[in-house]
Amino acid sequence: MRRLFLAWLTVLLGVALPAEAHEVNLVTARVALSPDRLVKVELGLKGSDVDRLIGTKIYDARRDAVDPVAVDAAKPAILAYMGMHLAVTGGAKACSAGDAAVLADGDGIVYRHSFACADAAGDIVYRSNVLTEKDKAARQVVLIAQGRSETQALLDAGNTTVTLSAAPPSLWSTMQRYVITGIEHIFLGYDHVAFLIAVVLWARRPMPVVKIVTAFTVAHSITLSLAALDLLVIPGRIVEPAIAASIVFVAVENFFSRDVDRRWRVAFLFGLIHGFGFAGVLREIGLPPNAAVPALAAFNIGVEIGQVAIVAVALPILRLADRWSVEDRSEPVRAAGLVYAFSAVICLLGGYWLLTRVFEA
Repeated sequence: MRRLFLAWLTVLLGVALPAEAHEVNLVTARVALSPDRLVKVELGLKGSDVDRLIGTKIYDARRDAVDPVAVDAAKPAILAYMGMHLAVTGGAKACSAGDAAVLADGDGIVYRHSFACADAAGDIVYRSNVLTEKDKAARQVVLIAQGRSETQALLDAGNTTVTLSAAPPSLWSTMQRYVITGIEHIFLGYDHVAFLIAVVLWARRPMPVVKIVTAFTVAHSITLSLAALDLLVIPGRIVEPAIAASIVFVAVENFFSRDVDRRWRVAFLFGLIHGFGFAGVLREIGLPPNAAVPALAAFNIGVEIGQVAIVAVALPILRLADRWSVEDRSEPVRAAGLVYAFSAVICLLGGYWLLTRVFEA
């Protein structure tokens, strides 16, 4: 069974894919500040997000693309929305705005604008709650370019401003932000959670769990680092179906094997694949050019904190179920029916994710 899966995975990894697209619930912005205090803003947004923000119909879900004609027709509404939710100021004074442009960009749009702040005193501030005012879970990644230096900020519903002419954030604050982002991702990454639960379902002793978690951690740390630093990148169209396939594999294996002592090998193998999945999110957020390695380490630490928390919650629940499943509760055993039931549910979820990701690819 493992040989068959590995052969299938090798074929899957050999497929060539197009470039990455806009992400739902994520705004990417590049803000360039020149010495003459001219600010140029370029903002990217998924077409489906534009539709739910403004009520337009520019996005075609079947083609995963926007209609350029519809984008042109919706331009006044898009410009009006951007004008209400994006601004650049110098001190308390609004900078003089130039002409704005809205362009179709594959499955999304690109918004471009410029602001002249030479006559505005004080620090220049970029303010935006585009998308985050509608969806509190949305994020906006802002790349700030000043000459040859580049820094990065992450905006959300509670943090909507970036001071462009101030010093870059401290290393400690950057690491705190990326630790939190890593924790958020592992808890919101339901496929990773399903894999972790499936792979420890038969475990009743601490040592096998330690081996499994350690192997998974080491493996995904390797590929996460390689991909985040652009040393080895595999497109999401390959990685996401492969992650779903790994979930199906470990869930099905629970019906045929209870040998958790050797399962760290499977965890290591699939951890390499999951690492590329973690990196896909991190690549969308980006790494600050002046602190790439510390930010990468902090994100990885955040993922591990979330991972340990998931296992720490799942194992006591399984032990409690062990005691309820037998009459002699002083000598609990893992009920096969319990494992099979959980494995069946996880297998169905993994199969659903696999089919949707393959056909969406």
